[in-house]
Order: sequence, then C-alpha cells, then structure tokens
Amino acid sequence: MTDGHNFLFAAWDGGGAVPPLLSMAGALAARGHEVRVLGDPVLEEEVAATGAQFRPWTRAPHRTSREDPSTEVIRDWEAKTPLGGFARTRDRLICGPAARFARDALAELSARPADVVVTEHLLAGVGIAAEARRVPLALSVPNILPLPRPGVPPFGSGLKPARGPLGRARDGALGFAGDKLWGRGLPALNAARVELGLDPLSSVYDQFHRADRLLVLTSAAFDYPSCAVPANARYVGPRLDDPSWAEAWDSPWPRDDPRPLVLVGLSSTYQDQLPMVRRVADALGRLPVRGLITLGPAVGAEEVSPPENVVAVPSAPHGAVLPHASAVITHAGHGTAIKALAAGVPLVCLPMGRDQDDTAARVVLTGSGIRLKASASAKAIAAATRNVLDDARYRNAAAVMAEAIAGETQTDRAVAELEALPSSRAEPLPAATR
Repeated sequence: MTDGHNFLFAAWDGGGAVPPLLSMAGALAARGHEVRVLGDPVLEEEVAATGAQFRPWTRAPHRTSREDPSTEVIRDWEAKTPLGGFARTRDRLICGPAARFARDALAELSARPADVVVTEHLLAGVGIAAEARRVPLALSVPNILPLPRPGVPPFGSGLKPARGPLGRARDGALGFAGDKLWGRGLPALNAARVELGLDPLSSVYDQFHRADRLLVLTSAAFDYPSCAVPANARYVGPRLDDPSWAEAWDSPWPRDDPRPLVLVGLSSTYQDQLPMVRRVADALGRLPVRGLITLGPAVGAEEVSPPENVVAVPSAPHGAVLPHASAVITHAGHGTAIKALAAGVPLVCLPMGRDQDDTAARVVLTGSGIRLKASASAKAIAAATRNVLDDARYRNAAAVMAEAIAGETQTDRAVAELEALPSSRAEPLPAATR
C-alpha cells in the first residue's frame, strides 16, 4: 500500500445498505488510511467498531433513536402503493433533501479536506458536494446496478429479462414511466447543484454518471447481463461481513440433531413485517426442521410466540449460522440473499417492496430459490420451504453461485478501486452512459 489517504464516507440508517459501506470503511482504516463517516447518530457505535471516526448529520435528515419506527426517514410502509413508496424515497432521501446533505458534506470537507468521498448511492447531495469540491467520488451500490441498461428490466420492477418485441415494449413503457417519476425530483436535485455552482442536469440518472466510480457490491454472476454497463461501474463483489451489532449465537439444539436448519432473515428495518414473521414461524412449525428467526431491531421476540422447533432471537451472525443451514427464508434483501448464496444455501423469498423484488427475481433466474408473494400463507411458505429442502436442484444452483462469489471475493476489489482513486483522478463523466 502507498501512503495513507483521507477518506470521507457518508451513510444513512438504511438497513442493509449500512454493513457493506462500513465494511469498506473498516477495511481502509485497517490498512492505515484515515477514515471518517458522516452518518445518522444511531450509527455511531457501528462506525466506531470499524476504527473510523464518526461525524453526525446536522442539517440532513437523520435518526437519533431506533426505538420509534416513525423516526425513520422514508417510512415507505405507510404508502398505499409501490409508486407511493418510491415517491417517498425520492422526495425524502434522494432528491428532496439533496441540498441539506450537500451542505453537511461541504461543511465536513471544509473542516478537513478528503482525498476521496465514498457515499451510499442514494445520498445524491453528498455526490453534489464532492463534485463541487472536485474531490474523487465513489458511490456504494449495495445491490444490483439500479441504472437503466439495455436488455435489463427497469429497476424496481422485479421482472425477468424481456423476450421478443412484446417484452422490449414492456420494458420501454416501464422505463418511460420511471423517467417521468424521477423527473419530479429533478428540480430539487438541480437546485442543490446550482446552489453549489454546478450546472443543472437533464436527468436524475446523470448524477450517478458524474461519479468516478460506481462500486456495485454484488456478484456479476447474480446480476442480469447487459451489453452497456456504465463506464464508471465496477462489479467488485459482495461484502460478506456480519454487522457489528449481530450478537453471538449458540445453538440450543444438540449437535447430533438430524433436522435441517432453516435460517430466517427478514428486514433489519421496520417494514411492518410482524404478520409475515408470525406466518413464517407457523410454517416452520409444520415442518420437521429447526428454525432460527433473526428479528432485527424492528420486531421483539415476545411478539412472535414461535412453535417448539423454532427459536426467535434479536440477531445472530449469519456468517456463523449459514454453514450449518439447509435453507434461508428471507424478504430478499440483497445482503441476506447474497450471503446465503455465498454459502451455497438456497432461498425462499418473500419480497415486501423496495429493491427486494429485483433480488428475488435474480434468485429465481439463477435457479437457487423460490419467490412467493409477501402475503403468502403459512401453508404456502411451508410447501416452498419443503420444496427447496427436498429438491437438490436448488442447492446445486446455489453452489454454482457460491463458487462464482468465492472467486470474486478472493481479493478486495472495492478497496483496490478506492485506493487507486486519489492518484488516477479523471474529469467527471458526461451526463450519459459512455
């Protein structure tokens, strides 16, 4: 490694988006770089565990407590439709408060300059501040690449790749509608840019193309292939570290218990998921399995009343549990899904919204799991779980994914990209895919 650099990271309390970002921050700190993290006050302990310095948001939206779900920034579970949920994300995180995020990031850069800014990709305002200061910028994409690409269904649709003219027409119509929806956030985004002396953009997507790097933290084998990946995008493999808040776990079952272990990992943020948790517990109670439900901070164990063969805990290190698991039931958050596949464990996916339908669609296309509706009954969940456990094709497909992920994570590609940015600064990319 060359002389240490100064990295400024930016995060929000966004559930599965946090551990991959902090994993990179910790890896850089361990290599002798100076690392600071701007983030919600609730993230302070997690940031400290990485060895990085913590800085709180002041102007930007942020959480000071996780005890009350109403303090979450987006609260998309309150939306009546998926489009309403999207609008909340656009207006409450990405575009609406872009100027407030930009001011906080600019203040931190003024107090202590950075060689590189690394931000969760949804925090557009941080990217604006980095561009205004002409600091190399990397966006952390803890999922599949969300930008429009030929041959890939629009992000958020949860669709498989199109086949034939009708499929392409479908994607075109959905893409057009998506552009219109994003366009409603463009005035606020451009106001933030103009405030810092930058030219306005013609599309919200252009803000992604202004970054020096889009670090796509998934397996290229998991995402849909496309002939036109943006020039600044790099598939650097997933981050498989467990979050620092995951508690140690000791199995309550005897070592020689022959029943397969089914791990349940649902959202670590509030999505009104208690009814689903209860149905999953009921489903596992119908099967000759051992069930471990990791609840996260959004659901209390006392609210579940699991059957005799199921244990519900606030958290557990999935990395330690997955080598012993035969199946995973999940909301299809990318972090849980990709960790399961990295361990060669097939999945039952119950997507509740956000990016989860896209993740579930890729699980299905790889042959490594089954997708059900979020409203699926306990009977349907039990049947799908039995199918995944009994049909070797799912485990074989998951093993193929595990091999691909193992190859991609032999070296830390993300850290290598970040360490190279200070000495290879390029002019910002034009506002279009090259």
